[in-house]
Amino acid sequence: MKTYMANAQTVERKWFVVDAAGKKLGRLATEVASVLRGKHKPTFTPHVDCGDYVIVINASEIELTGNKWDDKLYRTHSNYPGGLKTKTAKVMMAEKPTRMVELAIKGMLPKGKLGNQMYKKLFVYAKAEHKHQAQQPTVLELKG
Repeated sequence: MKTYMANAQTVERKWFVVDAAGKKLGRLATEVASVLRGKHKPTFTPHVDCGDYVIVINASEIELTGNKWDDKLYRTHSNYPGGLKTKTAKVMMAEKPTRMVELAIKGMLPKGKLGNQMYKKLFVYAKAEHKHQAQQPTVLELKG
């Protein structure tokens, strides 16, 4: 008996919608990253992008536990001396509400070309409206 290996031609992709309102950031990110990778499918192959498309709505209503709104820091560097910029989660949510969710999910995907390919199948929106109605996405219920 041969082992099944998926390839780019045999992968069937679906569209899912996840409502982030009232969900914890980390719990949401692990579930979405798993769907983007395709680990929920019996045909999962680690070296092939066999995941599905995911639309995350209501990203501005995400929750953080403890004092993370003030303690969690997002850092960027310009590659110049003294070019480190730091923002707290509260400031990040005020400026770009979708960026926190995107960064959390991207950090849980593989690094390199394969991870970039998977990340392109993620769409995050701050409110409940999205522009992917034509794809007829199904609602994805999260465990936690």
